[in-house]
Amino acid sequence: MGVVSNESELRDLFLEDGYEYSTEYPSPAETFTCPRETGAVMRPALAALYGLVFLFNVVGNSLVALVVLHNRPHRTVTDVYLLNLAGADLLFALTLPFWAAYQVTGWLFGTVLCKLVSVLQDLNFYSGVLLLACISVDRYLAIVHATRSAAHQRRWVVFVCLGLWILSFLLALPALVLRDVFTPHNSTPVCYENMGKDTARWRVILRLLQQTFGFLLPLLVMLFCYGRTLAVLFRARMGQKHRAMRVVLAVVLVFLLCWLPYNVILVIDSLMWIQVLADSCGLRDHVDRALVVTPVLGYLHSCLNPIVYAFVGQKFRHSLLRILAARGLVSKDFLVRHRVPSSHSSSSANTTTM
Repeated sequence: MGVVSNESELRDLFLEDGYEYSTEYPSPAETFTCPRETGAVMRPALAALYGLVFLFNVVGNSLVALVVLHNRPHRTVTDVYLLNLAGADLLFALTLPFWAAYQVTGWLFGTVLCKLVSVLQDLNFYSGVLLLACISVDRYLAIVHATRSAAHQRRWVVFVCLGLWILSFLLALPALVLRDVFTPHNSTPVCYENMGKDTARWRVILRLLQQTFGFLLPLLVMLFCYGRTLAVLFRARMGQKHRAMRVVLAVVLVFLLCWLPYNVILVIDSLMWIQVLADSCGLRDHVDRALVVTPVLGYLHSCLNPIVYAFVGQKFRHSLLRILAARGLVSKDFLVRHRVPSSHSSSSANTTTM
């Protein structure tokens, strides 16, 4: 899911430089030519947005990691997932300066970095989304099946995380194999999948893989787990449980708001590539613009994760304030005024996400 400057431009540039698409999946650009804007005006703005996402990502996820690591004696399975999620988002943040520069200057960092940055981005995209699904499963087990042993869960969570990272790396391997740097005619260098005459076919296959494992399956897992969890919480009718319901609803809502538009646009664009949807200049223009804007919403999800899974939780804020107080950054009077409980009675380990 690497950042590209403009999908329509890349299609046209492939054609200009003699790249042929599969006859089974012809590019719409081969059928007719539409007048299109280059999108050059948007690229500096996108670069600035990537910079803001980078800043908020690093600050928010660093605080999450700090709090979870600080509460090691009280750490739960959810906290282990949160720590991995924060790590995934921080690794994703490392790719943003490269993509920001790419928007303005083209890819000037060589083939090796093109492959590595693309793999790193895809690796953390898959691991992040799969970790969200794991968190929903953990909340489901903790609330719907409350009798399950926490000690038993802690024994296998390390293996689950290890397997998840391995699966994510395997799903990201196409970027390592297919990503390349080339300079189309009258264009700046691009870091993009280079699959020769089968480009259209493989683009559709890779998108199907991405949307299945990176959106549809995790979404179905979250909807099932949080749906059952909400049913139990509604029946409980307790103050603590109602706070948990708000976070559960926020989890699903933010995930959908960030990733649903991008995935819907990918489906529409892929259907146009294989000519299931009739291509037209008006529709193509709207889709191309959406392919530039909607990925930014997905990237914002890495900034919202700390808010949804951590900062909404009251005990997480208390843990953070205690850490700040221990370093002299917050006074004890401030803790008293905000009724921060002791670390023995409250920790992010119990309700980091809830």
